[in-house]
Amino acid sequence: MTLDANEHCITSVEALEALYGTPGQASLVKVSDCVIPEYAKLIDASPFVALATIGPEGIDCSPRGDKPGFVRIHDDKTLMMPDRRGNNRTDSLRNIVRDDRVAFLFLIPGSGTTLRVNGRAKLSIDPKLCASFAVDDAPPRSVIVLAVDEVYFQCARAIVRSDLWNGEKHVDPKSLPTPGQILQATSRKEIDGVSYDREWSGRAQKTMW
Repeated sequence: MTLDANEHCITSVEALEALYGTPGQASLVKVSDCVIPEYAKLIDASPFVALATIGPEGIDCSPRGDKPGFVRIHDDKTLMMPDRRGNNRTDSLRNIVRDDRVAFLFLIPGSGTTLRVNGRAKLSIDPKLCASFAVDDAPPRSVIVLAVDEVYFQCARAIVRSDLWNGEKHVDPKSLPTPGQILQATSRKEIDGVSYDREWSGRAQKTMW
């Protein structure tokens, strides 16, 4: 099958609306400009967030995970998320300091409901704030402070279609390429994939927080 990128493409909002029609009432009234108590319960239950940012080089979407409730509700217009240790690429953080538009997508294991939050973010290195997020005496180096513009839940269709939480359908990790194998391929064997995979677990445990 071949695809002509210029053929049969939607090129205007009018054409898009003609194809999809108008959203139903529930799709519109679910949007809040602040964190209402019902949405707060979803945030407190979530151990995983997809963080979307945008910068001069383009867009980025980064996984963020921690214990449930790791995104702190400071007030109904402000969320705070610690930046835990990672690979130091700082793609998302570079974007935030140059373009403050940010989106969070919260996932809750076992629930079909996801939660979307859009807003404007700042990167704080306030010592007291960072210390308040410390785990095992290890504070994050920075905290993402999000000023909420809109909050709304996403219906469960995507979770239901994907059967995401069904353990019987989870992929066997052994059937997938390992991070070491990928690095060995992308580095043209400059990185020893076997050694990387063998050492990763111990290295991660020492640098988790």
